Amino acid sequence: MIIEQLHDQRIVLVSQESFYYNLSKEEMARVHEYNFDHPDAFDTEKLLSCMEDLKSGLAVNIPNYDFKTHKNILPARKVNPSDVIILEGILVFHDPRVRELMNMKIFVDTDADIRLARRIRRDTVDKSRDIRTVLDQYSKFVKPAFEDFILPTKKYADIIIPRGGDNHVAVDLIVQHICAKLGQHDLCKIYSNLYVIQSTFQIRGMHTLIRDANTTKHDFIFYSDRLIRLVVEHGLGHLPFKEKQVITPTGSVYTGVEFCKRLCGISVIRSGESMENALRACCKGIKIGKILIHREGDNGQQLIYHNLPKDISDRHVLLLDPILGTGNSAVQAISLLLQKGVQEANIIFLNLISAPQGVHVVCKKFPRIKIVTSEIDYGLNEDFRVIPGMGEFGDRYFGTDDD
Repeated sequence: MIIEQLHDQRIVLVSQESFYYNLSKEEMARVHEYNFDHPDAFDTEKLLSCMEDLKSGLAVNIPNYDFKTHKNILPARKVNPSDVIILEGILVFHDPRVRELMNMKIFVDTDADIRLARRIRRDTVDKSRDIRTVLDQYSKFVKPAFEDFILPTKKYADIIIPRGGDNHVAVDLIVQHICAKLGQHDLCKIYSNLYVIQSTFQIRGMHTLIRDANTTKHDFIFYSDRLIRLVVEHGLGHLPFKEKQVITPTGSVYTGVEFCKRLCGISVIRSGESMENALRACCKGIKIGKILIHREGDNGQQLIYHNLPKDISDRHVLLLDPILGTGNSAVQAISLLLQKGVQEANIIFLNLISAPQGVHVVCKKFPRIKIVTSEIDYGLNEDFRVIPGMGEFGDRYFGTDDD
């Protein structure tokens, strides 16, 4: 059902059953005593290799396992890289390395009687087994394996779906989630705490102007301020809120929300100070602290100065720095905030452009903070500058690029 609804996308379905080990002659002679429902029955190393290659954009050969001979037969099934990879199988959550590869883990929770009925129908029709053999195998291997290896992995699922394919609401929600992910930047598919504001012609036009080396200082400031305001507004949307009712001038009741009040901004001197006006325009009377970090290429980051609100540990923090490059300065600033008692989940890092290298560094080290940016650039050059980038933002904004 998921594949049918995602018909516009490149999708591949890979079954764990394709990775059963070949049975030896001795095992074949006692095939009815072989436990096909035990984790050791699968070649997990080969499964891992195939999944890693597919995720890396490489074509793979999936084994073609024959359930009558219990061996792989030729030709193998060639699978090309796809936008969506669905890996299904009763034991796919058992190995933590396989779980780590998954962006979404779904456990289909189905009644035991239905599972047995499906097992009988599949094994008698598709695998040419008699019903007595199927029932013997179920009581001896299948049911114990479910209780020992499958049911315990339910706790690893991101989504638990009762009734399986009959649950149309759950299937629709999964499809919507996948479509949303496919529309995101690749890094957003990896890091759920990274948010890139939706691109429009207006946003691309403003980026074109502030990235142009020939743009005047006046225009650079004007369009940078517009972009910064958008990023700040988007960041504020990630703050907690509570429901509030008010009486309108017509005497009617309006149910809305109340903004988070325990909030402060922290700018990374000097370019981060360019974002303060937009924050003040959005949050009346907000407290703003400062952090100065000396930059020396990719290494040698050193905290020089900080002036933070005394009660910062009780606040949500908007960390301001227009450029996320190597991520080293951001790590220093965030580490300082954590030392001062700020909860990691209470930090929202706002910037205009980000390099993938910096995103990896910050998101891996601080998986609970949120990063909000307007564009992700290609990378860094040999001088650790973001490319295509926009040059030294602070110098261009404050007019010191000729000093």
